Amino acid sequence: MLYYSPKIWLAFQETLKGDKKILDWLMKNGYPELAALSHAVRGSEEATTWLMKNGFPHLAALDAAIDEDLKAYEWLHKNKHDFFIVFADACHAKPAAIEWFRQNHLEAIMIIALKIKELRDNTTYDYHKKHF
Repeated sequence: MLYYSPKIWLAFQETLKGDKKILDWLMKNGYPELAALSHAVRGSEEATTWLMKNGFPHLAALDAAIDEDLKAYEWLHKNKHDFFIVFADACHAKPAAIEWFRQNHLEAIMIIALKIKELRDNTTYDYHKKHF
């Protein structure tokens, strides 16, 4: 996730606001995994299933970690996806994660994590969503 260009990060952030045009652009321009992650973050179990079936288990685990699924955190750690652990923690505005982003000059990505927090704080989800 860290390796996407700033343009793609910006596009991903806009999808979190519900911009369907940009979501479609991601789908058609080689970033379907980010479109699926955007849907998963907004509660789509189908998107999470798509991530798993299409070679993006790390993004499915990220979504689950954002949901505070401890097994997802363990999977991310075991598979050396430490950036995603920090990102998931930033989605909950955990001070250590926020500071890590600042120290590593990744404020733009931190803003996306905080956008996810805002989205999730203001959305009602189906708590029967499958766990990782």
